[in-house]
Amino acid sequence: MKTLVLGGYGNFGTRICRALAGDADIELLVAGRNLGRARHLADTLGGGASGVAIDCTAPDFPQTLAAHGIGLVIHTAGPFQAQSYAVAQAAAHAGAHYIDLADGRRFVCDFPSALQDAFEQAGRVGISGASTVPALSSAVVDHLSAGWQAVHAIDTCIAPAQTAPRGKATLAAVLSYCGKPIDVWQGGRWTQAPGWAAPERVTFKRLRPRIGALCDIPDLELFPERYGVRDRVMFRAALEVAATQRAFAALAALHGIGLLKRPERLAGLLDRVSGLADPLGTPLGGMVVRIEGLDADGHPATRAWHIAADNDDGPEIPCMAAILLARMLASGADIAAGAHTAAGLLPLDAFAPEFARWGMVTDVDDETSGAVPAAHPARARETST
Repeated sequence: MKTLVLGGYGNFGTRICRALAGDADIELLVAGRNLGRARHLADTLGGGASGVAIDCTAPDFPQTLAAHGIGLVIHTAGPFQAQSYAVAQAAAHAGAHYIDLADGRRFVCDFPSALQDAFEQAGRVGISGASTVPALSSAVVDHLSAGWQAVHAIDTCIAPAQTAPRGKATLAAVLSYCGKPIDVWQGGRWTQAPGWAAPERVTFKRLRPRIGALCDIPDLELFPERYGVRDRVMFRAALEVAATQRAFAALAALHGIGLLKRPERLAGLLDRVSGLADPLGTPLGGMVVRIEGLDADGHPATRAWHIAADNDDGPEIPCMAAILLARMLASGADIAAGAHTAAGLLPLDAFAPEFARWGMVTDVDDETSGAVPAAHPARARETST
């Protein structure tokens, strides 16, 4: 399958191209506006990869995809919070499958209703949110809650390594909701809380405790209905250097009182100066997902899944779902034609080889009060207690 990676030489696009290059089922095209950068990366990949200059905002973009015979478009050129569905619509029009790494709440949550007809009529698959959220996060919750009678709460926190690559687009995405009211399912009802404000302490298995603050991501909207959550769905991000986390809280406060209208405009500046805090941090990052509810016997239970990624390899995690789904589509896997969010499309076991490839360690803990640790076989460096 001829696969075009938009933003192919960017932070996430490069990682996806490296993973897919040389795959027997994939003919890889590294795409972006800069032909030199696209060709340079393609030359380093081997496996028949080639670089092409393509502007996805051009009026003839759908015709360009068709002319190249593209079978799959992987869209990595964020931020997605303010984007339209033009790239996805162009892919459907050109008769190509589509995958993106979007974590913008409205972009992902509205994707199925907006694009279902286009992809269904084309007989192709469109998938939004093939990233840490909601693709991996839903796989984790499915794994933790298997057999449970009810889920009462889901708490997720991503903890990036301070020294891991960031990128202007990533910072623009997280700043887009800094200090803005976010709809959150809490206390069994919808309420609002400001993004990045009022950080709280979060504990991890293999990382030191951090303070994490609310982020606006698709899970906050998708999970209450998907899992019938009674009480709470919360998602936080916890930066390694506490002073940096509190700086985001200060920006949120400034926006809240009207002194900072568009925090996302600071993305370029913050990207340039954020490295000043690197000596205070480490290359170790991770993630935790905790769920509370009633287990198979109807008893109150709490379980947590942790992942630790060292050596600044944490940014590989947001790329894994897109890599796995691209391989599935290229090998002819049966996914219903139409538009989907990535929630529930991949089981957690599918990620295990990717975690192992980067030496990432996962743990599943029973945190139920008074629980007796139970031993389980290790899987892809997963430990259970």
